Amino acid sequence: MAQKGVQLDRKTFSCSICLDLLKDPVTTPCGHSYCMNCIKTHWDEEDEKNIHSCPQCRQTFIPRPVLLKNTMLAALVEELKKTGLQAAPADHCYAGPEDVACDVCTGRKLKALKSCLVCLASYCDKHLQPHYDVAPLKKHKLVDPFKKLQEKICSRHDEVMKMFCRTDQQCICYLCSVDEHKGHDTVSAAAERTERQRELEVSRQNIQQRIQDREKDVKLLQQEVEAINRSADKAVRDSEKIFTELIRLMEKRSSDVKQQVRSQQETEVSRAKELQEKLEQEITELKRKDAELEQLSRTEDHTQFLHSYPSLSRLSESTDSSSIDIRPLSYFEDVTAAVSEVRDKLQDVLREKWTNISLTVTEVDVLLSQPGPKTRAGFLKYSREITLDPNTADRHLLLSEGNRKARLMGVLSYYSFPDRLTRGWQVLSRESLTGHCYWEVEWRGEGVSVAVAYKNISGFGRNDKSWALYCDNNSYNFWYNDVKTPVSGPRSSRVGVYLDHRAGILSFYSISETMTLLHRVQTTFTQPLYAGLGLFGSFYFRATAEFCKLK
Repeated sequence: MAQKGVQLDRKTFSCSICLDLLKDPVTTPCGHSYCMNCIKTHWDEEDEKNIHSCPQCRQTFIPRPVLLKNTMLAALVEELKKTGLQAAPADHCYAGPEDVACDVCTGRKLKALKSCLVCLASYCDKHLQPHYDVAPLKKHKLVDPFKKLQEKICSRHDEVMKMFCRTDQQCICYLCSVDEHKGHDTVSAAAERTERQRELEVSRQNIQQRIQDREKDVKLLQQEVEAINRSADKAVRDSEKIFTELIRLMEKRSSDVKQQVRSQQETEVSRAKELQEKLEQEITELKRKDAELEQLSRTEDHTQFLHSYPSLSRLSESTDSSSIDIRPLSYFEDVTAAVSEVRDKLQDVLREKWTNISLTVTEVDVLLSQPGPKTRAGFLKYSREITLDPNTADRHLLLSEGNRKARLMGVLSYYSFPDRLTRGWQVLSRESLTGHCYWEVEWRGEGVSVAVAYKNISGFGRNDKSWALYCDNNSYNFWYNDVKTPVSGPRSSRVGVYLDHRAGILSFYSISETMTLLHRVQTTFTQPLYAGLGLFGSFYFRATAEFCKLK
């Protein structure tokens, strides 16, 4: 009867401390085995604690166990050293559900190392060896393990599909190429693979580039989110501080008014009471005098009457009360009226400024890198209907067409060009501009300035708070902060303006059959902007400029 071999793992007879085969093996009371020197050294280090433990299961022993050599285990280790250990395959060598299994292995199959396209079978390391040793098998085509080898076989001719039909975009065998695929554009599968491999590399490069670009975008967005959070937190803190200061100021003013009213109240009451006391004393004196006179009037002795009358008839000086002007319930009403006026003005200011605050908050846009429109149709999506504010119009400008159009009126002569820029026959829009905006201006006459500016700014382009494109029949010039920049581009009577307030982009376009960029500004806008128009020339030229209706 043949004796069945037993596969033993080397780890079974290794010391878990030195990781080598057991030398003079001893067994602890918990059942684990170690080299005698290894466990002694380990326990020597634990002597100070007076508690000794097993390095594997951590069971403790008190007192320190006395260890004796395990003679049976020592004999088994020595015997196995002579005969050699037959290593059992590790678990990771066996094929799992997702792995390609060796077709030759019986029982529990090992993972396949290669697949043979000739044998149409997959082999583990052991069963693959003949393909390296046997001459006829060396010629077979070995590839990485392939699960569905039958898919490589032509179902019609039972041949390996080594060709590719570009006409039908499918793999075929050689017989197919001369049969139903005859006349088609066919190449070897290897040639098609080479071509597709080149395309694949290009695709991978594009993907990797896009990955890098997206990673940069993600990083930028992360930085933007952090910046937004920091900015928002700071804005909240600063706003709370400002409003707190404003509240404290109001409370202080309220306290001041209260203190002044009470002080004045005390002064006036004191004066009234002092006068009241004098009047009451005078009344008492007059009553006494009246009683004496009454008594004198009853005296029957004429001599006594005449003797006493001069002294009794003289009256003391009367208290002056002519300045007393009684105004019931109206002493401090003027104070209330004055405070009410302050309240109304403050409400008006808050109401007016609150719109700007709200616009400033709502214009925050995280996606700063959004590309601008590429076509006029794209710009028209951001078109705004803009009207002119008569309160900002120069007296020589006449507004019409629902305040969309400005005409130069009443100017019989005109100044030199620099003077015209300084004086300016200009007007601003009624609407403030934030976010994305687009508008167009149609003009005729000698010239026009198409501008954007902060509120109440005149002299377009002559300061750092306005940006203006000056157009005449011969040239374009861009002005900012009193610096002129000549601009080239096709002449047109219509100018388009695109504003991305959050991104700080301002662009001017010549509009005709095509849309041509004239000038672009990249800056930082700190306030809402207003569209501006400026006309120059004389009355005889009838210069006009109008915001076009785009919708």
